[in-house]
This record gives sequence, structure tokens and C-alpha cells, in this order.
Amino acid sequence: MREILTLPGQKFSKTAVVSTQQELGRLGYFDAEKIGINPIPRNDYTVDIEYTVEEKASDQIELSGGWGGYIGFVGTLGVVFNNFSARNITNLKAWRPLPAGDGQKLAVRFQANGRQFQNYSLSFTEPWLGGKKPNAFSFNINRQIYRIFDYSGSMYSGYGYGSGYGYGYGSGVPTSLGNERGYFNTTGASISLGKRLRRPDNRFGLNMALSYMRYEFKNYPILIRDFSSGNANNISLITTLTRYDLDNPQYTRKGSSLSISATLTPPYSLFRPNNWNPTEAQDKYKFLEYHKWMFDMSWFVPITGKLVFHTRAHMGFLGNYNKRLGIIPMERFVLGGSGLSGQGQFAIAQDIIGLRGYDDRNVRTDPTRRYEGNGGVVYNKYVMEIRYPISLNPSATVFVLGFMEAGNNWDSYKYFNPFDLKRSAGIGARIFMPAFGMIGIDYGYGFDRNVGPNGTQPAGKGQFHFTIGQQIR
Repeated sequence: MREILTLPGQKFSKTAVVSTQQELGRLGYFDAEKIGINPIPRNDYTVDIEYTVEEKASDQIELSGGWGGYIGFVGTLGVVFNNFSARNITNLKAWRPLPAGDGQKLAVRFQANGRQFQNYSLSFTEPWLGGKKPNAFSFNINRQIYRIFDYSGSMYSGYGYGSGYGYGYGSGVPTSLGNERGYFNTTGASISLGKRLRRPDNRFGLNMALSYMRYEFKNYPILIRDFSSGNANNISLITTLTRYDLDNPQYTRKGSSLSISATLTPPYSLFRPNNWNPTEAQDKYKFLEYHKWMFDMSWFVPITGKLVFHTRAHMGFLGNYNKRLGIIPMERFVLGGSGLSGQGQFAIAQDIIGLRGYDDRNVRTDPTRRYEGNGGVVYNKYVMEIRYPISLNPSATVFVLGFMEAGNNWDSYKYFNPFDLKRSAGIGARIFMPAFGMIGIDYGYGFDRNVGPNGTQPAGKGQFHFTIGQQIR
């Protein structure tokens, strides 16, 4: 009821009626295709507005397993409760199976493959802090452990050692773990407060978040080659301005969404003496300093009937305050493939962006140029899609799509060229099930030759991509 914008005594507004319909659909508790609005005129120059809704399941469970690289099998268990009630925790009668009804979101996730890799996360969101205004408060804590072992019978048996920074290939796949050689662990926490704005219109929102991340590593020269052991701290303030105006979050026919974010750390080096010039990496990266800017825009328009045209644009920029320190090797952009974040060292301290038709995390400028860090400092991506629904049933929303997209990732602003893009096209399908979220499969055909950090991909190559629980960004 707190999402209803047409309150008794107010002047009738068609805009408020449409906005209420969008808010009810956005909650995720009701079938957006069956939300009904019935204005009932009365003889006293007033009108009653009757809303009809059909409830649907909104909680989600993730239970999956996968095999990848030298990490091997990884199992995942996660649950998301989208209508949680923290105030009823002590009420045993409300546990069915958990207390519900206050619109809070509680998410718990665990991922592991045994001794080598574990990831734990917990998040909580209160959308109406104080109960009177739509001010959203949330907090998140996470812990990731990644250990490096001596392998027996592994193609990565010499990983991280030997001359230079070579990998020392053996044969086969990991069969057993020996002594621990090193690790890369992260611990993070964040709190945020979001507010719905009334200007320029009531579709805008502003969110402020304070984040802390600590990186601890030993004998791990992959991310920062001259800094294989030590720790780094990342304290940042993240400001995000959004505008959300979509008619249906599962199968959108019309509307747009906009997100502009700025991530800023304190400029520590500006408060140092003028002659401060650290030679040790531990001094240089003890407290990370950078500024990052992200732009995401989506637009939907109906063509005819249920056929929808969708286009979107994504951009990201990473910068530094002090030229002597340069741009940090963390928090960079990694482009290519499905856009799934994955696990292990290649998913730490990075923004993972998909580009269908190309290898995962493998799109950027020529690696023969000077390259430091794991990813690019600037990226562009543009997408066009045609979508058509097969089923709009709330228990399984299914639609097919055809797409064309292009993007690129640059490791230096010196080589940045927004018209130098890797192009692809293909087809795909999406299935939204309340218990699992969005499941997608795409076949993308990459038209351009790509020389990435993981090897050369020739032009004219097709790839299948699978996603679960997310939209490809």
C-alpha cells in the first residue's frame, strides 16, 4: 500500500496511476502482466481507483555447480528472500519458513570447491527506513579466500614460479593439492542509503554508499607483478544517480533506465610531501587511490504488437589523482564473453562486462603494448536487440532475441578510440523463473580479429554464452 501514489483526497493524475502500476510491477511480488486498474467515477466529482493484482513467488534459490580452469569444480548455494521481515524474527509463528511481509531483502550466498576457493556473502536491504519515506538502507559483508597450492599432475603445476612470471606448464588437470604456496584473500563491507527524488521527476533516485575492501596476498604476482606479498586497502565513496521508468522488469515493452555513478577514494598522495616518491609497492598501494566513472543507459520501444526494440550503451572510465602513481592495477574493466563474474583470481577487484561473440575477459587493445594490471582503464559498449515473447506466464517468462553489439577495452587513454570497436551479432533466449532469476543463452558471431591477453581470436568465430541470475551488461 505504501507504493500507491493515488491517495484519497488528491487531485486525479493519470501520471500517478501509471507510476503506481510500474511500482507494483517493480516490487516483484505480483504478475506484472495482470496488474489491473479500474477507475470508478462517482456522482460527487470524485473517482475510486481499484487495483487488482495476482501474487507470484518472489524468493529465489541458487544451487549450482561448475567446472572451470585449474580451480576445478565449484559448488554454489544461495538464497534470496525478497519480502523479509526483520522485526518478526522473534515471532516464532511468523517463520513460514522465514518471517515475511515488510518488503526487506535478505541474501546469503556460499561458493566453494574445498580448500582452494571459498566465497561468503551476506546482504540486507530495508527499502523504507523509518517506515514513512522510501529511503532505502542496505549493508553488505563478504569474504573471499583463494589459495595457491602445489599441484600433483596439473597443467598448472608450475603456476606462479620459475623464471620471470611464467606459468610453468605440466600435463593433465589438477588431481591433488599439496603444500600451500600463497593466497589472495579479500574482506569487504559496505553501507548505503538511497533516496527517491521528486525533481526533475519522481522516477529519479540517488544512492550514496561507503565501501571498504581489504586485499591480502602472499606469493601472488599476477595482479601486481612487483607486489607479490602484502596488503592493500580500498576505501571509497560511491554516488549513483538513476532514473527508472520501465513498465515490466521481466519483459519490458517501453520505457528507459539510466545510471550514472562516480566512485571516489580520498586523494591520499595530495596530502603527502612534494618529494614523496615511493619505490616500494607496499607503500604505493597500501591505500588505493583512484576515481571511476560509469554510465549505463537502456531504452525500450514497442515496434508492433509484442515485438520490442531495445538499445543500450555502457561506458566506464578509470582515472588517477597523481601522475607519479599512475592508474592502479585494480578496479579495471574486463570485457568479453558472457559477462559472468566467475571465481578465483581473475574475478577479484574488477568490473566484468560481457561482449557476446568473443572469448571471456579477452577483449582489449594489443597486448604487445605496455600493459600493467589486469584489465583496461576505459571501455565502450553499444547494443541493439529485437525481442519477442514466447510466454508471459509469471512462473516462466520466455522471450527470444536477435542482437548486434560492439565494444572495446583500452589499457591506456593514449590509444583510446571510441570508433575502434569489436563487432558481433547473434540470437538468444531468456527464461525468467522466480526461483532462479533470469537464465539466458546466446550464440554470438564475432566479426573482428581480437588480440587479447589470453591469446588471439580470429575474425569470423561463433560462440555460445550462458548466463544465470543476471542480465548481460
